[in-house]
Amino acid sequence: KNFFMDPAIIRAPFLVRFLLARFIAWKRGRPGGPAERAYAGLGGKSPLLDNTAAQARALQEKLNSFQGGTHGENIFTVHVAMRYWHPRSDAVVQTILKDRGTQVILVPLYPQFSTTTTGSSVSDWHRAARTAGLSVPTQTICCYPTLPGFVAASADRVATAYREFLTGPQGGGTPPRVLFSAHGLPVSVIAAGDPYQNQCEQSAKVIARAVQQMLGLEQLDWQVCYQSKVGPLKWTRPSTAEALQKAAKDHVGVILYPHAFVSEHVETLVEIDHEYRAMAQALGVPGFVRAGTVMTHPAFIAGLADLVMKRM
Repeated sequence: KNFFMDPAIIRAPFLVRFLLARFIAWKRGRPGGPAERAYAGLGGKSPLLDNTAAQARALQEKLNSFQGGTHGENIFTVHVAMRYWHPRSDAVVQTILKDRGTQVILVPLYPQFSTTTTGSSVSDWHRAARTAGLSVPTQTICCYPTLPGFVAASADRVATAYREFLTGPQGGGTPPRVLFSAHGLPVSVIAAGDPYQNQCEQSAKVIARAVQQMLGLEQLDWQVCYQSKVGPLKWTRPSTAEALQKAAKDHVGVILYPHAFVSEHVETLVEIDHEYRAMAQALGVPGFVRAGTVMTHPAFIAGLADLVMKRM
């Protein structure tokens, strides 16, 4: 309900959004429904918060290694604020008030900017801060689609998967195609000026170039595609399903890398690892390997730390 009540997600009047949010939440969340089935194999909950907390700990350690305080004091504390479930911005604002934080730097875990993700999260933070009376200097790291640390970590993950493909039972034939799969958006959002699709393509281009150099390839076969379509609206294309169909037609195996996600959660562990893998097998795609997200890869964490230090 929190997700679908967000006006950045469903751009409709409040009453329409209110009714739709409750209907969709009931339909997807009812016993035996899609949400329960998706999370059943993940222990009944999303691993997103745990994974994000691990990234926060790694970033805090990296930042404080640059700027150690007196007597081993931490100058930086890194908190996790989730957009649609606990701990939400309101609770984290209260923690900062209690700890007498002197400034805030918001670090969205979305490499590519969208009004539906970074924009919505930052707006929610400022709402919570105003409500609680938190008035310390606040800066936002907007986006980092070509951040060297993110690119290096991504290229390492893709190169590892590429080598796995070549040495596995599916190797020995045509080199695989790398599919950069991002969460899709309605075309209407992009048409209104959202830079997300353009930035996803920027990320894919520089990561592909880095992978090509890392593996010493003359040419890397790659393309961008979009997953997780919901509802009847026209969404960004090609879809990941369409990309898999093309790979089957071209008789090439695939390395699928979710380059708009920085941690493992239901859209990587279930949608990609199970649903798209099964689809690839059914279509006759000759080999399917999924590259892991950057998570706490040292290059990625160092890249985020560098962005924060530049803000300081």
